[in-house]
Amino acid sequence: MNGLTAALLVWTLISPSGGGHGGGNWPTHVACRNEGLEVFYQSCDPLQDFGFSVDQCSKKLQPHLSIRFGIILREDIRELFLDVLLLTKGASVLNFSYPICEDDLPKFSFCGRRKGEQVYYAGPVDNSSFDVPEGEYQVLLKLYNENHSTVACANVTVIAS
Repeated sequence: MNGLTAALLVWTLISPSGGGHGGGNWPTHVACRNEGLEVFYQSCDPLQDFGFSVDQCSKKLQPHLSIRFGIILREDIRELFLDVLLLTKGASVLNFSYPICEDDLPKFSFCGRRKGEQVYYAGPVDNSSFDVPEGEYQVLLKLYNENHSTVACANVTVIAS
């Protein structure tokens, strides 16, 4: 990637008016789609979009899910936390926080990255194995650092049929 291409990519990702964003909502992306399961997401950060995909799209969630995630950091991430809120029919079903990067226990190679650096992760994440029940679910995800500054957030829709 040459310098001009990289500069245009950065401008498109972080500019509220870049890339056809026009100050409105970010586009809805497909994280995965397979028979019986569709997962869509939209960045809820007014300043930045990001990339995310799931390699195995199945109603039977595997214990080692392979994902891809890419973002240019607007904040340092000495420590990084993930908040997850799962809703169905407007009612909260699950709400939890998970430490991703801790000072004394960095779990991923991107832990400790600084503002302006690119994070690209392609690999496994560990989770519980279960079958996704039929229905439509909303998942609110928020990544934030040790200062509670938002690193990324997403509104996710999961449709299982």
